[in-house]
Amino acid sequence: MSAAGKKIRVLLAEDQTMLRGALAALLELEPDICVIAQAANGREAQRLAREFTPDVVVTDIEMPEMTGLEFAAALKESESKSRVIILTTFARPGYLRRALDAGARGYLLKERPASELAEAIRRVHAGLRAVDPALAAEAWSADEDPLSERERRILQRAGDGRSSAEIAAELRLSEGTVRNYLSEAIAKLGAANRVDAARIARARGWL
Repeated sequence: MSAAGKKIRVLLAEDQTMLRGALAALLELEPDICVIAQAANGREAQRLAREFTPDVVVTDIEMPEMTGLEFAAALKESESKSRVIILTTFARPGYLRRALDAGARGYLLKERPASELAEAIRRVHAGLRAVDPALAAEAWSADEDPLSERERRILQRAGDGRSSAEIAAELRLSEGTVRNYLSEAIAKLGAANRVDAARIARARGWL
């Protein structure tokens, strides 16, 4: 049990239903951990975090409506007391750096044993960090992310195949502004076009 003798209250955010259910079932086997809510996308996770104020949030990166990194950043901005662990398949330094910048206290890969997730939850709940040391060392020696947050959001959508008009409508910008941001991102990455820029950024963990 935690120091106060209460279970650690966890919110799980994962868009793959089967995986989310399996993680919840495994964590519920731990005597000091309780999964109080589950979310299938970032927006739902944000709402549930406000409603339940969990001790620890375990979230995937790639989710519909709002990514795990955007969700973590929103929690940080709202000064939430919930501590965040990113659980992902991406062993990319760029993602780890962005996760830590967004306020995450833990970063684990899905390939690791479930026991490591439970231990990470305990560490993060106790105010410590839970990040793979080798990945952390690689992250801080990697190239600096050159993209601004606005460039990243626009490039991410362009990489998913959305047109400038669609991106402009979603983000409430003019098409010209969207094209300017894309041009800046393409130039920064030394890419041939928007698709190539998105590919490069994803490979380095910047999207």
